[in-house]
Amino acid sequence: MAEEHYLELSENPVQFEHASSVNNVFFDEANKQVFAVRSGGATGVVVKGPDDKSSVAFRMDDKGEVKCIKFSIGNKILAVQRTSKSVDFINFIPDYPHTEFTQECKTRNASILGFCWTSWNEIVFITDQGVEFYQVFPDKRNLKLLKSQSINVNWYQYCPETAVILLSTTVQGNVLQPLAFKNGNVSKMSKFEIELPVIPKPAKLSLSERDVAMATIYGQLYVMYLKHHSRTANSPGAEVVLYHLPREGPCKKSHVLKLNTTGKFALNIVDNLVVVHHQSSQTSLIFDIRLKEPDCSVNTQQPVLPARSIHPYRIPLSGSAVVPSQPPVPCQLYSSSWSVFQPDIIISASEGYLWYLQVKLPPTVKLLQDKGKLMDFLLRRRDCKMVILSVCSQILEGSEKAELPVVATVFDKLNQVYKEYLEAEQSYAAAVESGPSRGAATQKRPVRTQAVIDQSDMYTHVLSSFSERKGVSHKFIIAVLMEYIRSLNQYQITVQACLLLSLEGTYPPAHQLSLDMLKRLSTANDEIVEVLLSKQQVLGALRFIRSVGAHDNVSARKFLDAARQTGDQMLFYTVFRSFQQRNQRLRGSPAFNPGEHCEEHVTHFKQLFGEQAMMKASTV
Repeated sequence: MAEEHYLELSENPVQFEHASSVNNVFFDEANKQVFAVRSGGATGVVVKGPDDKSSVAFRMDDKGEVKCIKFSIGNKILAVQRTSKSVDFINFIPDYPHTEFTQECKTRNASILGFCWTSWNEIVFITDQGVEFYQVFPDKRNLKLLKSQSINVNWYQYCPETAVILLSTTVQGNVLQPLAFKNGNVSKMSKFEIELPVIPKPAKLSLSERDVAMATIYGQLYVMYLKHHSRTANSPGAEVVLYHLPREGPCKKSHVLKLNTTGKFALNIVDNLVVVHHQSSQTSLIFDIRLKEPDCSVNTQQPVLPARSIHPYRIPLSGSAVVPSQPPVPCQLYSSSWSVFQPDIIISASEGYLWYLQVKLPPTVKLLQDKGKLMDFLLRRRDCKMVILSVCSQILEGSEKAELPVVATVFDKLNQVYKEYLEAEQSYAAAVESGPSRGAATQKRPVRTQAVIDQSDMYTHVLSSFSERKGVSHKFIIAVLMEYIRSLNQYQITVQACLLLSLEGTYPPAHQLSLDMLKRLSTANDEIVEVLLSKQQVLGALRFIRSVGAHDNVSARKFLDAARQTGDQMLFYTVFRSFQQRNQRLRGSPAFNPGEHCEEHVTHFKQLFGEQAMMKASTV
């Protein structure tokens, strides 16, 4: 079971002073910073971020209980909310006045629910009556109202990656209004309604903030709604309903993720996977919205893998009181004191830890038996290359050996991604060549992800070791090699047969197989000649160029250099004679032209075999 934990907490968590009666803990989702505020800041504020650069420590006057505290992007300006009417600001820019300044909300009788920084000097106040968008002037120590929007607000959520604020409106709270902020502008996106499991009568707030999350999945913004099991509706369990939120156009319900159970849940996004934590069973489920179930409607999905717990985690003890032999303390996973933040953060305020949730790919291989589906899943993950190559090796040998159609499916899935990358590279190169007028300036160079498994990867990590295995039939080896070549041809990828030639040492038939294949593919023959000559197979190279009809055009010097380097005098004699014959046939004389630069080889031949040998004809 231990090897089946496909989720784990990061090895080096961010540590901070745990929450207590004198220490309040806050988290800023935009900068991923934890604030430990002691005694309202009078005895110190310690800010810990994902790296040391974003960690800060300072003191501030205790002016009452802190409700919310966040730095602007880049730790330039600190904003602190202590009342429901105003927000205080402190400059952290060098050489700027350090004195606090305050901004009250403009809307009369409104209460500030919270605030969000959208840039280093732009901030949004969210009140129960709407939003107020300000620009902060740290040098003048004041703010300017850029835009305001009146709307009744129950609660809000913020997605820092897209600078979109989601407002819960209406009495029931299920009409959501997204607002996008950029460069001093605010734009209304399409509002939409969340379908509630039960409509309450009389109407009351029915959509809870903790059941909604915003996240970017595969580059698109989604609102995730945790729809709980309804006893009256006789539904089998809770669901996560995804609403796709485009920049323009209507918001649409796009996916329904079936949880098949009830209880308390929390959501994370890791490596474009939706992770659903279930507290009572202490397990998590993962969903990949790009994987379509063949037996389900397009938007209804079951978990990719069976439910498993996060890998057990032990908290290392530290401090002067630690006894060296004392073992680390097991961490209570799925604790009720855990707080989950988007996309992949879990915080235990009571223990003083912030972890990043991570996916472990090797355990998924055994849990996902369908190799085609497994490949689809792995190809979309960040660190997938070595796991994919190990799966390719597994399906070719040993107890996990698969049937040829399965091998073909795996090759096709890999080569489809490989082809897409090659086409993107070609498109980029063409755009660069055509100059900036054709839009090359806007086209970015394609990023080579780990999902691109090229021929070199396949030969180095899979095919070469596979062909070395004892007990594997030659028939199966040839079938696999031909299947890989078929797949490359299907996606119109030029086969690099020189790599196939490199298998010759471990599997001799690969040599002839690759040469035959090259003739059929009309691939550049120079590359093959280079490989053969580098392996001192000079006669093999000579036969190859004759077989493809290229003997009349090749460089005699290249072959004579290679023959001489072997130290085999008879080989040198044979190659020299072969080119003398060619010269005789083409030009009526066995002599080399000055442009062929073979003078030193002629001298060497005379030294070895004498002047008289120059005149004789010979055949290979």
